[in-house]
Amino acid sequence: MEWVLGFYGVQLLILVVLIIGSWFVWDRRFKKKHGQNVPAGYIRTKEVSIDPTTKKKLVVYFHPETGERFYKEE
Repeated sequence: MEWVLGFYGVQLLILVVLIIGSWFVWDRRFKKKHGQNVPAGYIRTKEVSIDPTTKKKLVVYFHPETGERFYKEE
């Protein structure tokens, strides 16, 4: 019976570590793609959206060489 509890305990621990780790990676990846200072090489597009969580207006910038997008808060 102890090995069953240990087995499920290890699985639960791994799941918690994966959830916490993925949350930090997702948050860091999103934060570097928006802000006030547009990086060099980005071109403004006509695309504008409203962030549903913060209600801020976001203007989309595009880097033609890499295909990356940047969201500037207005």
